[in-house]
Amino acid sequence: MDENAIALEKMTGSQKAAAFMLAIGEEHGKDIWNNLSEDEVKELSQHMSLLGQVEASAVEALFVEFASKVSTVGSLNGSFDSTERLLGKMLPSDRVQQIMDEIRGPAGRTMWDKLGNVNEMVLASYLKNEYPQTVAVVLQKIKAEHAARVLAVLPEDFSMEVIMRMLRMESVQKDILDKVEQTLRVEFMNNLARTSRKDSHETIAEIFNYLDRSAEARFLASLEDRNRDSAERIRALMFTFEDLSNLDPSGVQTLLRNVDKDKLALAMKGASDTLRDLFFSNMSERAAKILREDMEAMGPVRLRDVDEAQMEMVNKAKELAEAGEILLSDNKGEDELIY
Repeated sequence: MDENAIALEKMTGSQKAAAFMLAIGEEHGKDIWNNLSEDEVKELSQHMSLLGQVEASAVEALFVEFASKVSTVGSLNGSFDSTERLLGKMLPSDRVQQIMDEIRGPAGRTMWDKLGNVNEMVLASYLKNEYPQTVAVVLQKIKAEHAARVLAVLPEDFSMEVIMRMLRMESVQKDILDKVEQTLRVEFMNNLARTSRKDSHETIAEIFNYLDRSAEARFLASLEDRNRDSAERIRALMFTFEDLSNLDPSGVQTLLRNVDKDKLALAMKGASDTLRDLFFSNMSERAAKILREDMEAMGPVRLRDVDEAQMEMVNKAKELAEAGEILLSDNKGEDELIY
C-alpha cells in the first residue's frame, strides 16, 4: 500500500466528492457534470487535480453502494492530466481548456479570489500597463489589504490616477465587470497557468537550461541534425541568463536582494553590456561601484565558473517567479513564459 495514499478518515468533503467523480468516470458521471454550475465544475476540478493518491479501501468504503463497480478500479491518482482527460471526454474542448487554465493558476473559486492569491509585485507588473479605470475596478473587487500592497508598488503618479478614479467611481455595471474579468482571465491568468501545461519540448528546454554552454551547444547541434524543427523550438523555449534583461526594475531589485554578491560579480563578468547596465542602474551608486571593483579585482576567470554563476542566478530567478515575487518573460515570441 502506498504510504502517501489518502485514507477515508483523512479526506475532506471536497476530496470525497473529487474521488467519487474520478471513480465513476465518464459513463456514470456525465449527467452529473452536465448539471453542475460553472463554478461547481471549476471547484470540483480543482480538488480532483490536487487529490493525489487515494487508498483503494477508502474508495470502496466511500462508494459502498457501487462496490461491484468501484472495487475493480483499485487506487486512484488525481492529477491535472487525469482530470483534463476525463473532462475532455464529457465537455467541449474550449470549456475544458478554460477550466484547466483556471485551476492550474492561483487557488480561488472566483476570479477575484484567485487575484487575491497572486503576489502583489506580479499583479502590479501586469496592472501598470492597463488603463487606470480598469485598475480601479480590480482594486475595488479584491480585498483591501491586498489592494493596498498592489497600490504601494505601482508607479506613484499612476497610483494617484487610480485612486482618483476610485473616488469618482460609483457602482460598476455588470457588463463592464464581466469584460474586465474576461480580460484578466485571458491575458493574465492563462499566462500564469501556462507553465503547468508543458509538452516534451518545454521539459527538454528546462533540462538544457542546466547544461554548461559546451554541452548545450553539442546536444542542440546533434538534435538539429536529426530534427531541425524540434531543435529550433527547444532553443526558443530555453530561458537563458541574457533573458534576465527582460525583467522590470522591481524584478531586478528583488533578484539582487536574493543572490550571493560573489556569484553576482562572477556572473556579470560574462554578461552583455545591456544586461550589466540594467543591473547597475537598479543599484545604488555605492553598490554599483563596489561591484565594478570586485569584477576588476577578479582578473581573468574560467568560463565554466561564469556559466555556473549565471546558472545560479537564472535558477534563483525561476524560484522567485514560482513564488510569485517576480515575473519572467523570455521575449522570444508573442507569448510570455511564466515559470
